[in-house]
Amino acid sequence: MTAHPIHETIASLMPRAKTELTELVAFQSVADPAVYPRSECDAAAEWVAGALREEDFQDVALLDTPDGSKAVYGFLPGPAGAPTVLLYAHYDVQPPLDESAWLSPPFELTERDGRWFGRGAADCKGGFVMHLLALRALKANGGVPVSVKVIAEGSEEQGTGGLEQYAQAHPELLAADTVVIGDTGNFRVGLPTVTSTLRGMTMLRVSLDTLEGNLHSGQFGGAAPDALAAMIQLLASLRAEDGTTTVDGLTTDAKWDGLQYPEADFRKDAKVLDGVELISTGTVADRIWARPAVTVIGIDCPPVVGATPSVQASARAQISLRVPPGGDAGEATKLLTAHLLSHAPWGARVSVEQVGQGQPFRADVSSPAYTAMADAMRVAYPGEEMQSSGMGGSIPLCNALAELYPEAEILLIGLSEPEAQIHAVNESVSPGELERMSVAEALFLQNYAASKQA
Repeated sequence: MTAHPIHETIASLMPRAKTELTELVAFQSVADPAVYPRSECDAAAEWVAGALREEDFQDVALLDTPDGSKAVYGFLPGPAGAPTVLLYAHYDVQPPLDESAWLSPPFELTERDGRWFGRGAADCKGGFVMHLLALRALKANGGVPVSVKVIAEGSEEQGTGGLEQYAQAHPELLAADTVVIGDTGNFRVGLPTVTSTLRGMTMLRVSLDTLEGNLHSGQFGGAAPDALAAMIQLLASLRAEDGTTTVDGLTTDAKWDGLQYPEADFRKDAKVLDGVELISTGTVADRIWARPAVTVIGIDCPPVVGATPSVQASARAQISLRVPPGGDAGEATKLLTAHLLSHAPWGARVSVEQVGQGQPFRADVSSPAYTAMADAMRVAYPGEEMQSSGMGGSIPLCNALAELYPEAEILLIGLSEPEAQIHAVNESVSPGELERMSVAEALFLQNYAASKQA
């Protein structure tokens, strides 16, 4: 079978894509100045802006958003009367976690076993490169048939809402007929997938105090209330014995209708140890796409090395609660806060601070844009039909855009298939997926433009 001209062009551009992704991954762009200097994010933003200028984008700007991050914007005008498509990605990344567990340095793109490893390679610096590849291929094959806006967010992983707030204050900026969010991924390598739902998220920081100061455990232990033990008991109240989330008032029995996730595949993808059970009940798809899930993502306590025999006076933890489609993140926040305040043992003093929130999202997969994407993916992945799945993560901007532009169609695609291990050590991207998804995006833009002219 003769390769499509778009595919041939993108294949020829892959060496350049690898070079660019290498440069972009090298920025330690974690949007938390307590982890890496803010200058790393600023430098990544400048790189993204430079890439847009090189592709003849107009009005390229680094936007100062309310949370202190910079979003990068650019506009590429299309033919007169053509629809406008907004392409989204984010250049900030998750911290690398335990760098000693990486097989290669997290901020050095490294090729191994047919994949490119590095923090952000898939989530979502690779998504920005995907947009560049698609646009370059169109330029080389008759031109870009739509007007294109690009927005690259600088604090998506922190969930602090800077771009959402900026968009709400400047509603004309991101207005488009269709939005392509390049921050999800295929159900697995080689299976073209659009994401139809996202769980929302609320993130709380809970502090617990029991004493005026730490005490000698030999002298006071056994009667003095231990804040760390109280925190452990409080956090344990958030799950049933089988691991089901048990926040008072929160429904946990919803069902997922659609593409299913075989348990054996999930165990392999999640790298669950032999003999260790999965938690909760229902299908895997029910648990990760349709139901709330609470996770303790951090806890302040004395490290084992250097620990002293003390009764702890204070403890602190950070909790993430994923909110499924149909739920409301604000209501979930109220329920989780009330649960934490009412379940503290021994009269311990508890305070709760919200540090992030995003609403769940459900796309209209029957829209014309999805038809155009299905046709594009059929060409990019010969012999495969586009699938629709959920995603347990959240992209807060989706709901902000849906509220601002209710007539716009929103599609979610990307490079974060299970082998990518996003947010974990040894994150990677499949260059084959980057190539095919870039083809799909380019063909989608052609199909979509043609559908608007029909």
